[in-house]
Amino acid sequence: MTSRPSLSGVVIAYQEADRIADCLRSLQFCDEILVVDSGSTDGTQDLARSLGARVVERPWPGHVAQKEWAIREAQHDWVLCLDADERCTATLVAEIEALRSSGFGSHAGYEMRRRTSYLGRWIRFGGWNPDRKLRLFDRRRGHWGGHDPHDHVQLEGSVGRLRGRLLHDAYRGLEDHLRTIERYTTIMAEGMHARGKRARPADLLTRPAARFFRFYVLKLGFLDGWRGLLIACLAARYAQLKYAKLLAMDRAEPTRPPEDALPGTFGTSAPARD
Repeated sequence: MTSRPSLSGVVIAYQEADRIADCLRSLQFCDEILVVDSGSTDGTQDLARSLGARVVERPWPGHVAQKEWAIREAQHDWVLCLDADERCTATLVAEIEALRSSGFGSHAGYEMRRRTSYLGRWIRFGGWNPDRKLRLFDRRRGHWGGHDPHDHVQLEGSVGRLRGRLLHDAYRGLEDHLRTIERYTTIMAEGMHARGKRARPADLLTRPAARFFRFYVLKLGFLDGWRGLLIACLAARYAQLKYAKLLAMDRAEPTRPPEDALPGTFGTSAPARD
């Protein structure tokens, strides 16, 4: 008979006291729940411990590095990785438990569908649905990769598909969405700049337009009403900000003083970068 593998539920968190409880409750079927926290001061750590999680505090090194460190810190080789704003459905839990009974089969990992709630409604179309995420895998045959802040699992071996869903509360509100765009586009632009990527002025027009068309038309975002339009507009804004910041980094030069500036009255250092 195939032995039943142990499973670690792994979550990274920071200031998530308002929404991590549902995530951790949905992981109660795991043999271990590990929360790697980046120094929350809102009670996230105490709440996680009260729900049976083992909490480890670690300074934030970036999305990919934190998630990779977390799965290596887990006690078991099979890991189920969730963000604090995600939770398993009962159907997904039952499906994973059935897989565990058969030793997880021959696959190195499994991807699942994720359904996202946005401003009070489940999103059905656009770039957010269907949305498959590889979150259940054998860490001996996989690791976290990608470029911050958009991480993904890289596996050596085949990937199976589950029918059960993850539920995702993407943002606390519109302001949170806008703040996330501002933060993530800075991280993306800095990473692209470090890897030698370059932006052209035309990117500020073509990239946002293409992204809006993809989200709103090709992916049928218009069927989600005003929310679909808003998501497409903000997806375009994301693209425009990312390339605007990259362009500024590429072409930043010290400002030369005007000819009639008095000595010592005009700085020559490069403008601060975002």
